[in-house]
Amino acid sequence: MKLSRAVTEYVALKQSMGMCFRSEAGVLKSYCRALGDLDIRDVDPDAVQAYIAGKGVITAYWHQKFKVLDRFYRFAIGRGHVDSSPLPKTIPKCPEPPAPHIYTEKELRQLLSATNLLETPRSPLQAATFRTLLLTLYGTGLRISEALSLTLADVDLKESLIVVRHSKFFKTRLVPIGPRLTAELQSYAKRRQRMPCPTGKDSTFFATRSGKTLTYTRARKIFSILRDFIADYGKNGARSRPRIHDLRHSFAVHRLEAWYREGADVQRLLPQLSTYLGHVDVSGTQRYLTMTPELLQEANRRFENYMLRRWEHV
Repeated sequence: MKLSRAVTEYVALKQSMGMCFRSEAGVLKSYCRALGDLDIRDVDPDAVQAYIAGKGVITAYWHQKFKVLDRFYRFAIGRGHVDSSPLPKTIPKCPEPPAPHIYTEKELRQLLSATNLLETPRSPLQAATFRTLLLTLYGTGLRISEALSLTLADVDLKESLIVVRHSKFFKTRLVPIGPRLTAELQSYAKRRQRMPCPTGKDSTFFATRSGKTLTYTRARKIFSILRDFIADYGKNGARSRPRIHDLRHSFAVHRLEAWYREGADVQRLLPQLSTYLGHVDVSGTQRYLTMTPELLQEANRRFENYMLRRWEHV
């Protein structure tokens, strides 16, 4: 059986089970392109190793590709398409993920101001699109993939509500938004509706000048330009540079800081934050709660107040 046919069969099976399987299918299609249209039994282990290794240093993507291919070959062996897996036997240690960058209020203002430079006669909506996208990511904690998948119908401005349908765990959730963000989205929506809407209300909310979906690749490219206006991060290497995903981390940390300042019951509110962010449980949220000097200061103040109250009753 041809490798491409086995991959098609496997992807169809997974999707028939209700799985989205988009990123995994992308890896498998890339794998087929790299190895060519050959019989699955003729796959050279060295070619597989070269595909997984890619170019440069080992990253988390090495392990992502390995896991996808490992599951595929388990399926292929079970169906009798191949006798054994050509995957490498030695698995390198997965590198530690880069520490998230928690944006300061000053940096956020600088990012937003920098979007003004994106407006051009050929792309009259580009500046507003990226300004509103950044505000949405920071104001809601949405994943960038979730924000870029939003349609005009998903943004209910009358109810101040965003409907997230393309979540990481394939579950639809409702994200309430505050009056300030609602006003920003209303302003952008009026301009967006004057641009092409190829599929009506199902057209993407954040779009290019032609009304097409704003891609993740494009969003990352533009963000890297905006990032240069807040600091020079090039000296310490690419892995130390702030990412667009760090806006989600910043949302979570700043929300926690605000709760501490308000004297709220943080432990009771954490499950609500997890639901808002689209996590299955609190453990998924905990890795977003990076300790910052501001957060540590608020936590210390809370502890000091607690101890003072205890001493008063001794």
